[in-house]
Amino acid sequence: MYVCGITAYDVCHVGHARAAVVFDVAFRHLKARGYNVTYVKNFTDIDDKIIDRANKEGVGIAQIAERYIKLHDEDMAALNVLTPTVTPKATEHMAEMIALISMLEKKGIAYSVDGDVFFAVNNFPAYGGLSGRHLDEMMAGARVDINDKKRNPLDFVLWKKSKEGEPFWESPWGRGRPGWHIECSAMSRRYLGETFDIHGGGEDLVFPHHENEIAQSQAATGKPLANYWMHNGFVKINAEKMSKSLGNIFPIREIIKQYHPEALRLFMLQSHYRSPVDYSDASLKEARTALIRCYTALQLMKETRALAPQAQEKLLPTPSLEYVHKLNELKEKFNAALDDDFNTAQALGYVFDTARLINNVTTAEKKMPVSTKQVILETATVVFTHFGDVLGVFQSDPEIFFHIDRDMEIGKRGLDVSKIEALILERQKAREGKDWSRADDIRQELASQNITLKDVAGQTTWSID
Repeated sequence: MYVCGITAYDVCHVGHARAAVVFDVAFRHLKARGYNVTYVKNFTDIDDKIIDRANKEGVGIAQIAERYIKLHDEDMAALNVLTPTVTPKATEHMAEMIALISMLEKKGIAYSVDGDVFFAVNNFPAYGGLSGRHLDEMMAGARVDINDKKRNPLDFVLWKKSKEGEPFWESPWGRGRPGWHIECSAMSRRYLGETFDIHGGGEDLVFPHHENEIAQSQAATGKPLANYWMHNGFVKINAEKMSKSLGNIFPIREIIKQYHPEALRLFMLQSHYRSPVDYSDASLKEARTALIRCYTALQLMKETRALAPQAQEKLLPTPSLEYVHKLNELKEKFNAALDDDFNTAQALGYVFDTARLINNVTTAEKKMPVSTKQVILETATVVFTHFGDVLGVFQSDPEIFFHIDRDMEIGKRGLDVSKIEALILERQKAREGKDWSRADDIRQELASQNITLKDVAGQTTWSID
């Protein structure tokens, strides 16, 4: 699996988060299903934007790229995105790129003009096959620049002659640097061969980037580049297109100061990866609510399993066997949903069904012996662990999760913890004095601030809805 990575000139934003999470789940699910997966995700560390930033800061391009690759890695770790098998950098693969360009030139599919090398689109009849665009239609809409070196306005650059003061590498065409598209063709070929299984990236890469990758790779080898193409949908911000001009770019590291990283991750998985998603504060709140629902089930499960020594019984009553059967069935449905084009939206439905079933076992089944519940919850633990491992969520101990989430909400809402705890203490004294009216008033007062109280074994804990 090859996925186009970031251009390392700025911090990662919510759009990068979606692509990262989508393909991380694909990576995790394929491995869970028994495949041996080689996952390659590249870094573009030479580009006009990197050069511009380096010039503005008066530093080298390597310093800029290394800085933002490091920040990228921190963001990915926070989102629990697994490190791909290989994470190649463009500047480390100049020899492969030059060799591929030379191969295209020898075949008459590429041509050089004054130090620049271009791919001749007219010499590749299948151009436009991925995006469904026809060459004649593209030609009709193309802008013709009379000063352009290209023979055809649709031809794209494979190698750029370096301008004064720009970084360069020696090549058969003189000092220069690679075009963007050739990087991925060279690196995917280096690590995955001439044809590999899955190529992924954002929807914005279909044309021209992936179209150009196919053209230059297939023209060189005569073989398909990838057997399957996966493109994740766009992220909109409050129903608007994300763009710097609108000021609606949200860096990952800023979002996770306000919400638990798993809430952002769960938000990304609530829609099918090919569908667009609308990022907003309301949508993150909904994801947080869903995450809390699952962690509440996990906390109830943990508390129930701790009530008594582990059960030894092997033969369960029929109703209990039904619970175990249902849990295993939900796991199979979850796997089947992800088998069907990685449908995380449907898979999450089975996760929430499992959480409801756990709540039923731990709270509603009053007559069921604790030992019997524990046997059922052993299966539930296996099932939920599988969900978490594949989706990359539910990785915290419930108590730690609720503590982190509560601290974040306290900060966002400006709550006074000392006043809350003073009211809880007053309520506890009212209960001890059987002043149930005052105790209820305090509960209602706290509920008006979205604070929920939980009384267990004489102790009161609180959380924020």
